[in-house]
Amino acid sequence: MDVSLDLSGRHALVVGTARAARRIVARYRAGGAVVVLVSAGDACARLGRVAAGTDATPPALVVWVDGRQALREVLAEHASRLRIWFVTEQGAPELPRGQVTLVGGGPGDTDLMTVAGRRALAEADVVLFDRLAPQELMAQWAPGAEFIDVGKTPGHHAVPQGEIESLMVDHALRGNRVVRLKGGDPFVFGRGGEEVLACRRAGVPVTVVPGVTSAISVPAAAGIPVTHRDVSRAFTVISGHTPFTEEELAHLVGLGGTIVVLMGVNTLPHLAAGLQRHGMATDMPLAIIERGYSIAQRTTVTSVGGVTPLLATVAPRSPAVIVIGEVVRVAAWDDGRNAESHDLVRTIADLAP
Repeated sequence: MDVSLDLSGRHALVVGTARAARRIVARYRAGGAVVVLVSAGDACARLGRVAAGTDATPPALVVWVDGRQALREVLAEHASRLRIWFVTEQGAPELPRGQVTLVGGGPGDTDLMTVAGRRALAEADVVLFDRLAPQELMAQWAPGAEFIDVGKTPGHHAVPQGEIESLMVDHALRGNRVVRLKGGDPFVFGRGGEEVLACRRAGVPVTVVPGVTSAISVPAAAGIPVTHRDVSRAFTVISGHTPFTEEELAHLVGLGGTIVVLMGVNTLPHLAAGLQRHGMATDMPLAIIERGYSIAQRTTVTSVGGVTPLLATVAPRSPAVIVIGEVVRVAAWDDGRNAESHDLVRTIADLAP
């Protein structure tokens, strides 16, 4: 697009097929133009009406994407005679077989989307996105792409995993570039491994763009390091969507270090009781960070022994990350008081300098 031409509210003819011109149409519409996608023959007819003075809204611009070269020359000549701008742009190539890219979108903050993830979205024809994926700028990042919401909420999978995999494969086999956009990292409790296998079984090329995992970034947003010198030299990331076995609880206590729990709000009472049953001190600090990186971020600091009575009052909800360990005491915003002596709820406003 020639940035010297103000297209706000003005008509632009884009000449080509819907597939080839998809991103170009989206870009001009984003610039404020009234875009009409036409064939080369229809474009010639439209300029004929402009020349005859019978077109009430003559275009300010003609954008050639694809079609017969002879018609391109005719259109360019007509546009020049009518003093209408004429430009040529490269359309999306036709692919015999598409591809799938799994993109980790990070914890939800658009600034934490990787450069590689943005690049994959810019080239996407179809985007299948999750509930926790960064959605605010999707239309800008993937102009003109088809967006398919396959998001899941706790206990409710509107689109079953098998159907998500079928959608990815089917769109790719039609020659589309498919992006599977997820929150966090695709391979950290994101079922990315299953989706990669589904693509490989179907013979569809697949790549993975890692994302910033909430297991580390969300505690960091609350000022909590998952490791800290002389405090914790290891951290364990676990999924809490189902209750833990006694063997798992015993291993978690025995490992020491920091425990980071994803998807664990509903099983937190069971976890807290089980950890104490296997020898964890009741005053071990515990933090719940809800809605990390959003304006509604809230951090609740308590202890393993004190969390269960507190839940009825605080009523934490997903998405939330739970951190258990001495690192909670060294949070950047801690005022020096021990977790066992108080229950502290902080919002993101409280954490501001």
